[in-house]
Amino acid sequence: MMKISTKGEYGLRAMVDLTLRYGDGPVLLKDIAQRQNVSKKYLDHLVSDLRTAGLVRSIRGAKGGYLLSRPPKEIKLLEIIQILEGSISPCECLDNLNICQNAKSCVTREIWKKVKNAITGVLDSTNLEDLVKGKKYKKF
Repeated sequence: MMKISTKGEYGLRAMVDLTLRYGDGPVLLKDIAQRQNVSKKYLDHLVSDLRTAGLVRSIRGAKGGYLLSRPPKEIKLLEIIQILEGSISPCECLDNLNICQNAKSCVTREIWKKVKNAITGVLDSTNLEDLVKGKKYKKF
């Protein structure tokens, strides 16, 4: 079964949490973890990857925390998922023809390519602002 792992799921939820608080100043990781029901230690790891990739930035000090590094409308879901999950290919042969002897002649490879393109299209055409726009979220 093709499935997004908890890295992608929880990382995206953390990014949504930051989107809901965009413009309000830095957000403490412990608060995100509590609101999203995620271990702070696990969230530390995910946010570190997102920070390294330039999607979030950290502010040190008494009023520190995390912020989105760009406006929510400039951060596509595809970017987040690829940072946290790597390739979204349902089959390894889509990323590396050498992995399978039948890759060049495989009739099923084309359907998996269409599946990958469909997923990529949805994630690439949706940004964080789109995800939360029009929703009634409680800011806690």
